[in-house]
Order: sequence, then C-alpha cells, then structure tokens
Amino acid sequence: MDNKAIVKKEEDFAKWYTSIVRAAHLCDYSSVKGCMVIEPNGYAIWEKMQEILDKKFKELGHVNVQMPLLIPENLLKKESELVEGFAPEVAWVTQGGSKELEERLAIRPTSETMFSDYYHTHVNSYKDLPKLYNQWCNVMRWEKETRPFLRSREFLWQEGHTIHASEEEAKKETNQMIEVYHWFHNEVLAIPSITGIKTPKETFAGAEYTLTNEALMYNGVALQAGTSHYFGQKFSKAYDIKYTNKDNKLDYVYQTSWGTTTRMIGGLIMVHSDNYGLVLPPRIAPRQVVIVLITNSEEELNLANKYKEELLKSNISVYIDNTDKSPGFKFAEAEVNGIPVRIEIGARDLKENKITIARRDTREKIQESVDINISEYVTKLLDTIQSDMYNRALERRNALTFEAHNMDDMKHILDTQPGFIHAMWCGNEECETKIKELKGCKSRCIVENGEKIDDKCVCCGQEAKHHVIWGIQY
Repeated sequence: MDNKAIVKKEEDFAKWYTSIVRAAHLCDYSSVKGCMVIEPNGYAIWEKMQEILDKKFKELGHVNVQMPLLIPENLLKKESELVEGFAPEVAWVTQGGSKELEERLAIRPTSETMFSDYYHTHVNSYKDLPKLYNQWCNVMRWEKETRPFLRSREFLWQEGHTIHASEEEAKKETNQMIEVYHWFHNEVLAIPSITGIKTPKETFAGAEYTLTNEALMYNGVALQAGTSHYFGQKFSKAYDIKYTNKDNKLDYVYQTSWGTTTRMIGGLIMVHSDNYGLVLPPRIAPRQVVIVLITNSEEELNLANKYKEELLKSNISVYIDNTDKSPGFKFAEAEVNGIPVRIEIGARDLKENKITIARRDTREKIQESVDINISEYVTKLLDTIQSDMYNRALERRNALTFEAHNMDDMKHILDTQPGFIHAMWCGNEECETKIKELKGCKSRCIVENGEKIDDKCVCCGQEAKHHVIWGIQY
C-alpha cells in the first residue's frame, strides 16, 4: 500500500480528497458519466450508516417501503413547485424496448409524487393515520459538475415520507427528524453540526419550510448534511389525499419528508482524514480493530485468536491480518483504510511479553503487556478516539467561524479563509442574491432564536430581521 499516492491536504484539498477516495478504494469512476461505482470499502461504511439510522427510525415508529423508480410525467406535474425546482435535473425515459412511450417517465429525483399517489388510494379515515414510511433507494439528478460522494448523478439515500392528521403532529415529526440527523452527525460521525431553518429562497421545492443540518469541512466549505421538510397540505391538495376526521368531516393530511445520502461519506473524509489516508470514527467504522501479525508465527496467531475472541464478545468488530504481505504494507493498508485501532503482535515484542497498539487518529503507538484485559482496554480506547476526533473537529470548526457586520467583512473572510459566517439579514431575497455574488456564498440556515449580532443587514444596511449563517457550499 503506497501512501505516497495521496496528495497533501495542504497543497490541493480537492485532489487530496479524490486521492483518499481512490487510495482507500471507497469508490471508482464508471463508464456512465457522473455515476460512481461504490466499492466494498465504501459500501461497508454506507451499510453501517444504514444500520444505525434504520434502527433509530424504527425506534421512532417508522417502517420501510419501496416505491417505483419511474414516475409518470403527469404525476410529477401535479405539484408545480416540485416540477419547477427539479426540472433541470430530471432524467427521462422515452422508449421501452423498441417502442416509444406514450408518456415520458422520469427517473426519480425524489419520491414525493409516488408516495402521494400511493397515499391517495390508501388513506380513508383518521384511524389510518399517521403513516410513517421510509425508503432506502437510489435517485438520479442530472448534475452538471460531479464529485465522488459529494455530488453524483446517481446516489444512494433514504427518504422518509410521512402523513399526519394534524399540523402540530407533522411539525413535531419535521423537528424530530432533523434532530436525528444532528444526533447522528455529532454522536456517531463525530462531525459537529448546526441546525436551523432554510431561507425561503433555499427551501425545498414544494415545502412550506425546510430544516437543515449543516456541517463545516476542514477547508471551511459547508456541507448540507440532512434536511427535513414540512409540506403542510401542499401535496395532499395537489394529489387529493383526504381522510375522514374524528368529526366525520373530510380533511387533507399534513405531510413531511426528510432525507440524507451517501454524501455523508464525503463529509467523513473531509472532516477527519489526513495525508496517510482515511480516518474513521470508531462508531461508524465497519472494522474497528485489526490485529497485525509480524511474522505469522504460531505463537503470534494463538495470541491474536485469543484477543479476537475476547473483542468479539464485547461487540467490537475485529479481523486478523496474517497475510504474506510485509509488516510495513500491512500497517500502511490499515492506515489508508482508516481502521481506528491496530494491534501489532511480533516475535521481538513477545519475548518481552509485550504488544504494540496504534491509534489511527493520532498515529500514536503504545506498548502494553500481553496480559492486559484487551476487551476493556480497547473499549476505552475506542471511546477516547471517538471523543478526541469530535473535539478536534469542533475546535477546527470554531476556528473557522466568523462574524461579519458589512459586505467588506464578508468579502475579506471569503477571500482569506472561508468558513461559517454569522451575519444579520433583512429578509429580502435581493440581498441574499447579492451576497451569493461573493464566491457563491449562500445562506446555510437561519439560526432560530439566534443572538442578535447587529441591528442592520450585512448587505443593505436596513433593519435586520434574522441571524443567518452563511458559507460556500459543496
């Protein structure tokens, strides 16, 4: 394993990112332009994400379903805002076999239409509500510029689509799910994130409002890391989703939608990884520990098997590398792949009744007695690594968080070192558009109940209404 193939982060962040993806075999380019092949190492991370999030969704009462990939054009057109919002990104199927289709079929960019069409025929009474559905699937959006995991034409995601009898219940669901994404990023991915409400300009097409979970990458560029949308009755009126309420009167349901994607893998790379390869927080690492045998002797293997058995009993994922590769190659391979803990067992150390334990996040090596309680030791070490990785990411984010009081401040920050920029806004879209002219800087979210930084809008100088976080985005 050659770490030299990895471009230095400090020299070219974009090339460094791509070199990490390739060196760790997370994904590869395909013959379909803009679409990626997710390789076993990358898919294992996605499976771990699925496992943790799916468990959380089900604890909250959600169930999984599967909707069709193709959407008839007439269905997509029923909600005009959705059509307008996704029109530039929709891919169309116009022919089936050798026969031209009578009606075009959209390859789903999102599934509000199919869920709404289904709910229209499967809801009659308040007794049928709520319906808390989620699906794990692929979608397609015809992006102009693509980058592995961050923005590809086809990607994997989960999309929750729920319907409720009341506005209050639907809004509670919308808030609850953005908190799930916030919890997942902070507690599992060790990525500090912030939540807030999108400005009207940045609200999801067809939604009354959008809540967002925003993270900041190592280079100061923002990443939207999960959104939750409150639709109210917009879709239920467009698709005629009615039910008989407790007063025996017909009413329209209230709807929500929420989702996150394989983009999270890109976020993991850009927040935590280094010039030696992938660095994974233990709670999301598919393989948490590797036991490396230096000479593959019987004595080394016996101890490795003993450790492995003890670690598995503590639900720690572990494997033994007793391949014929050189020790240096084994170490480099484990580093590139981001294995949080490496246990090295060699004849020289065993003569002194010792083993070597290496942390991936700091690359620190520690010698310990072979007789340590390996399960207890590694459990504590994994917790320490998880906590340390979060704290380092938080320190980095805080160092790249700024305040701006006028456009000169905004420009200076963006020209010097981008990051999260806290600034006041009057609420007018014209100012939001003008700020975007500064290197594509966009509103990330309105900070609800946010502290008042200034009385004036950062752009026009008029009375400010909202505390907004701004930033350049992926």
